Amino acid sequence: MSDPATPPRSLAEDLRVRDDASLTVLLRSRPDLITPVPTDLTQLATRAGTRASVVRALERLDRFALQTAEALAVAADPATYDELLALMAGDEGDPAVTGALPHALGTLREQALVWGADDRLRLVRTARELLTPSPQHPSPTGLGPTVQEATAGMSPGRIQEIVTTAGLPSTHDAVSAVSALTALFTDRTRMTALLADAPEESREVLARLVWGPPYGQVTADPAAHLRRLLDRGLLLPTAPGTVVLPREVALHLRSGRAHRATEPLPPPVEPASTHSPQVVDTTAAGQAYTALATVEELLKDWHEGGPAVLRAGGLSVRDLKRTAVALDVSEPVAAFWTELAYAAGLLASDGEADERFAATPAYDEWLEQPAAERWARLAESWLAATRTAGVVGGRDAKDRTLSALGPGLDRSAAPEVRHRVLTLLAGLPQGASPSPESVLARLRWERPLRGPQRDDDLRARLARWTLNEAELLGVTGRGALSAHGRALLGAPAAPPADEPDSRAFGPSGTGPAAATRDVTPAASKAGRSAPSTGPGDKLPVHHEHPRPAGPPEPLSAAEQAVASAAAARLLAPLLPEPLDHVLLQADLTAVAPGPLRRPLADTLGVLADVESKGGATVYRFTPGSVRRALDAGRSASDLHAFLAEHSRTPVPQPLAYLIDDVARRHGHLRVGAASAYVRCDDDAVLNEILADKRAAGLRLRRLAPTVLAAQADPAGLLEGLRSMGFAPAAESAEGDVLITRADAHRTPPRTAPEPVPDGPPTPDATLLAAAVRAIRAGDLASTTPRKPSGAAPAMTGGELPRTTSAETLATMQAAVLTGESLWIGYVNAEGSASQRVIAPVRVEGGFVTAYDHTADEVRTYPLHRITGVAELADDQI
Repeated sequence: MSDPATPPRSLAEDLRVRDDASLTVLLRSRPDLITPVPTDLTQLATRAGTRASVVRALERLDRFALQTAEALAVAADPATYDELLALMAGDEGDPAVTGALPHALGTLREQALVWGADDRLRLVRTARELLTPSPQHPSPTGLGPTVQEATAGMSPGRIQEIVTTAGLPSTHDAVSAVSALTALFTDRTRMTALLADAPEESREVLARLVWGPPYGQVTADPAAHLRRLLDRGLLLPTAPGTVVLPREVALHLRSGRAHRATEPLPPPVEPASTHSPQVVDTTAAGQAYTALATVEELLKDWHEGGPAVLRAGGLSVRDLKRTAVALDVSEPVAAFWTELAYAAGLLASDGEADERFAATPAYDEWLEQPAAERWARLAESWLAATRTAGVVGGRDAKDRTLSALGPGLDRSAAPEVRHRVLTLLAGLPQGASPSPESVLARLRWERPLRGPQRDDDLRARLARWTLNEAELLGVTGRGALSAHGRALLGAPAAPPADEPDSRAFGPSGTGPAAATRDVTPAASKAGRSAPSTGPGDKLPVHHEHPRPAGPPEPLSAAEQAVASAAAARLLAPLLPEPLDHVLLQADLTAVAPGPLRRPLADTLGVLADVESKGGATVYRFTPGSVRRALDAGRSASDLHAFLAEHSRTPVPQPLAYLIDDVARRHGHLRVGAASAYVRCDDDAVLNEILADKRAAGLRLRRLAPTVLAAQADPAGLLEGLRSMGFAPAAESAEGDVLITRADAHRTPPRTAPEPVPDGPPTPDATLLAAAVRAIRAGDLASTTPRKPSGAAPAMTGGELPRTTSAETLATMQAAVLTGESLWIGYVNAEGSASQRVIAPVRVEGGFVTAYDHTADEVRTYPLHRITGVAELADDQI
């Protein structure tokens, strides 16, 4: 076992002296480390140092923590805390950097990217390889190689010439010469004197290279001011025609700073404007109502079966344009609504041979819910969805167009970005809307880009889409987070607008404390890991800087359900109450002064066409709309009674005449299947049809005085006659009038699409506790000293014990009698070998039943799969 007083010699030893709370924090922040659960701490350390895991951990650091890791990559290995502080704060000693560095270093330690005591800080080897400057992979610090690295291929004679020209005594070998040159470049006093004699042109060359890139080009016969720098080693050749500024020289010119600009504190999210909270909530509620109406209108338009599914999946460009026209929105907004309905499980493909999109049975259940609950379901689905409507119209990796409802729209970072953007809004005072630029700047600080920053990076686009979509959905109003939007996040109420939230930006500025659930165990909140120092050591004063809470974790499914219910309760009083009446006008229109109750809205939607939408919806009655109601099985008397019951104004005479006139002619003509036929008791009407030139395309011929046959199908014949001004009715083979309904088509039951996770999911507390116990037990099995067997020395962990079958059986039987614990090697049915500490209870039938300390449960093992057994040392019993 490792002694806490002894400095750790590896990451595994560093993890071994950490407490369970620290291991829990590590596994929570890097969930890929427990997929699957490591057998012991050595395997955990190995996995934490793999390239894929380290890259993922580095990409999730904030800017200052990443700058700290970059500084350690260019520091000595190992480095002291004071050396790291000098690289970060410079000679001037920036107070903000001094105060924030313990937190950043603590974050790196928690995530096992840095280990060791304060006097021997070590960056994990893989992280150092990724962050160390090289010609192929320049560092964001802009620093080049050290003097030792730059002179690795230089001849000893040339090195001695540089040392002599720099004013140093010659040495007996190249190693000592490089050491002397390094000591000169790191001595501030002597370096100042050396550079003071340099001409202005030479200093200008150094100034151009000091902040990077550190490489430059020279000719075969450089100018005098360049020759002076080369002769003194202030520039060193790396290849023919290429020179580099040594790291030690650059640090001197930078006043010791590794970065040109350190960012210890995040940029604040600045309010662009402030509105009354009541205005924000009512505006958001209005948008929420519009969202519900838009989704209903979309799916109502697809009642009889929506657009066809492309062979590759999704909507065609033409169908998306038609949908946008039907909803009276732009194509990107139409893509958002269709994707939202799909994410909520209200829309799917029907799976038929002629596959089309249509509403699901869940849509009918959704319609029966109160309006606020329907909105909460849409908002919750949007918050968790990885499908991103904003990329519709773009190109995938194979240069194929991305279509709405098609494949390739999942962006695993979308839920995290949406949640983070809304959380930043929750940290502002009530009614305050942020400037998009400040939100993007904050997100870039929290997840800095690995490479050149571009305006079109995915996280920035996701943030912009989030702000727009939240406004469309009614989560925000006039750019500010509404009360029901805040409840959707599970965040408490915001401070009043005249009381700035002092909690919104903590020392690290990682997010609003009001909306943050700090899940870091108390034992891990210190700036450093306590076991990294020896007994009696005291941490420096600067280590006592408080550790602020990090960004909040996403809500669990149960917590999100509670938050959604709370959001629905807050939104419900703000939504208008459905009405049971309309206002009929003499110009054949009806005005609905607000949302209508479901039966009234459905019937009126069949009887009239929507002419305009808004706060008041205007419906227009036409011969076609009245005929549609008659086709649905309504009679003229039913329509008169319906309008009289639901109109606050008398039924206008023109409307009554319109209904009677259409009803009188409705069904006068009958269309059936011949391939199609027309029959009418009045042969004069049939004569009129035959004489009409517009009927030529129907290819009609008379079979009898009251019957015409057509080569068109019944549906085409119905449309053709209606376009000519007639009002035919379809009939069945028995001669009965067919009643058609618009809401007949539904898909089979479908589930909403599952979000595509961004890596392994964050483990819950139960899984973390079990994983820590298993790792501890496995580590105990692999590191516990064993009793010597005969003349053999005491065994230590690292190899499976080997004993004969007879020795294994005898030792097991003896342990049952004495109650001692044993260390065994075991190979399972898949061939995986492991070490375990067990307390045998019974041995019979070729099996041993024992309490397994590694698994913390009673298990039964076949004796033939046990490779060997050893007794634990006396001080371990």
